[in-house]
Amino acid sequence: MGMTMVEKILAAHSGKDKVKPGELVNAKLDMVLGNDVTTPVAVKEFAKIGLDKVFDKERVAIVPDHFAPNKDINSAEQCKMIREFAHEKEIKNYFEIGDMGIEHCLLPEKGLALPGDIIIGADSHTCTYGALGALATGVGSTDMAAGMATGEAWFKVPETIKFVYNGELQKWVSGKDLILYTIGDIGVDGALYKSMEFTGEVIENFSMDNRFTMSNMAIEAGGKCGLIEPDQTTLEYVKDRAQREYTVYKSDEDADYSQVIEYDVSKIEPQVAFPHLPENTKGISEVGDIKIDQSVIGSCTNGRIEDLRVAAEVLKGKKRAPHVRLIIFPGTQEIYRQAMHEGLVDIFLDAGAAVSTPTCGPCLGGHMGILAKGERAIATTNRNFVGRMGHPESEVYLSNPAIAAASAVAGKIVSPEEV
Repeated sequence: MGMTMVEKILAAHSGKDKVKPGELVNAKLDMVLGNDVTTPVAVKEFAKIGLDKVFDKERVAIVPDHFAPNKDINSAEQCKMIREFAHEKEIKNYFEIGDMGIEHCLLPEKGLALPGDIIIGADSHTCTYGALGALATGVGSTDMAAGMATGEAWFKVPETIKFVYNGELQKWVSGKDLILYTIGDIGVDGALYKSMEFTGEVIENFSMDNRFTMSNMAIEAGGKCGLIEPDQTTLEYVKDRAQREYTVYKSDEDADYSQVIEYDVSKIEPQVAFPHLPENTKGISEVGDIKIDQSVIGSCTNGRIEDLRVAAEVLKGKKRAPHVRLIIFPGTQEIYRQAMHEGLVDIFLDAGAAVSTPTCGPCLGGHMGILAKGERAIATTNRNFVGRMGHPESEVYLSNPAIAAASAVAGKIVSPEEV
């Protein structure tokens, strides 16, 4: 019996010829990641270990992106702590305001997340890098501290569910719609501690931006990781970015999957996830009349250049509804710059949008887009839990950038076809 991608990666990093689901292994890490919310706790735990330096100053990345630019004194103090830690430990990959981005957009762009890697991050959406064929997963701050100290982490080898997407995509349907549909189908714990392997002709034809979106939300189905087999699209993406050598792993034809789930994407229309779980999905034709107060386009899920292009395509020549706040967050400074060069930012400003420097901001109810009691938002973010974007009696609906843009114009949740 052969091995799946995740099994091969774990075997290689733990010095074994073969591993099987359920086995506990100690694996070497290629990258350890933290942000301004999680790293301060890790810094305190690291201090308790008593080491003078991290295991490898080029394999730790710290990105203050959640409450940065600092929203208050507490967030400023947290960023100061991790800034001083990064300087003291000579951590090469510390990205501050001005050259930072939303961490899960930034690391692939910088060539710090690569095929075949094992990456742990003190942030649940670290699974984004599975789009490159890496085992990337979220951990707690204590595990981040141990990873910075030793360059290793322990794992229980997960089972793998294979998802196969075939057929012809309907207009406006993207990776965001496929992953929302999948989560709606299997539930928020449908892949609990399993590797989700996304395959099929649709995935093979997807751009990296769409792949990142799908892998990003594997955690919303309970997944340990969300992997896509590296192909020519992947190799083209990493070719001029890679900061180090990497290895491509592919599942064997006789690999053992716990389940294989197939979808005919021609039957999937653009999706909207209703409050208060990503599994509460409906096709856009089933949404009904839902007025919104805010539209948020961006985040580590949909803040890449293709997402902004789609939003601009819908918004061009139009204005947001008077009662709607439209906020757009490019994923990185480079994405922001490219959007400017392509004229997308002018389209957004003409539509009445506020365009922000890269930040997680409203996604986690942090700043720059908090909802008041009773308000509703449509967002291209990844979670819509109670109070996720502000007041516990507010509501968040998740969608792709086209729907979020169209809804900003219409003042209610609609298909792009309606505007």
